[in-house]
Amino acid sequence: MKQDKKDVYQRITDCIVSELEQGVRPWFKPWNAEHAAGRITRPLRFNGVPYQGINVIMLWSAAVAAGFAAPIWMTFRQAKEMGAHVRKGEKGHLVVYADRIRRTETDEATGEEAEREIPFMKGYTVFNVEQIEDLPAHFYAPAEKRLDPVQRVAHAERYFAATGADIRHGGNQAYYTVTRDYVQMPPFETFRDAESYYATLAHECTHWTRHPSRLEREFGRKRWGDEGYAMEELVAELGAAFLSADLDLTPEPRADHAAYIASWLKVLKNDKRAIFTAAGHAQRAADFLTGLQETREEEAAA
Repeated sequence: MKQDKKDVYQRITDCIVSELEQGVRPWFKPWNAEHAAGRITRPLRFNGVPYQGINVIMLWSAAVAAGFAAPIWMTFRQAKEMGAHVRKGEKGHLVVYADRIRRTETDEATGEEAEREIPFMKGYTVFNVEQIEDLPAHFYAPAEKRLDPVQRVAHAERYFAATGADIRHGGNQAYYTVTRDYVQMPPFETFRDAESYYATLAHECTHWTRHPSRLEREFGRKRWGDEGYAMEELVAELGAAFLSADLDLTPEPRADHAAYIASWLKVLKNDKRAIFTAAGHAQRAADFLTGLQETREEEAAA
């Protein structure tokens, strides 16, 4: 039985390498990032009035970088006036407005007074509503539902719950932060199908195993796009494929999984052993997560 499982892992690894070599369609997020206020077009002020000009570009960029699904922004004072508060540690985003001041000047030659308009630009700070707590409910209106909550897979739910990972839901990004040690996931209802949700969660939980208190996995990653970053993403992708097979959710790696790894293919080409190194770390991550299941079962039986 154990040998059969190893063969499954090998087939998955071989399949991924084959797809990478052939080229696959670009990876895309398997969730819907819409908000009840509508698909994100222009950013909106707290009163629903859209921003214009350079502020549209600035807030679009901020929303993409931070993974905000809500298109609504407000100042610290506006939030406070509604009985809400910006979460501690949140950073605001700059917007600007142009105005004119009127100044009365005296002509030195004629002594006549004349008014002159002087244009100026001023900046101020706004926060996305996802950075603010205790706002009225409509500011947090969820995205249009794609999945019915009853479609959850019971044994997969138990598996990830048993890991003890701090798994949070909200926004439109999936990620793991090693400094704050939690997994962030978009809401279950926004994924196009249940398997996409669990495969994404498996990817992030594989990242979760790299924490110094767990497997202490480190490839020298310094910034997005370097080889260390690429290797960690490859480990997470293989780990997700392994876990999906273990949970009987995805018998073969999904095309979008392979496409995600395709962006890091240069690492595999530069080091012929990279895929084996990544697969080994992915195996250890999967074993670690599975080991937590046994620990929880023993605790429950005690």
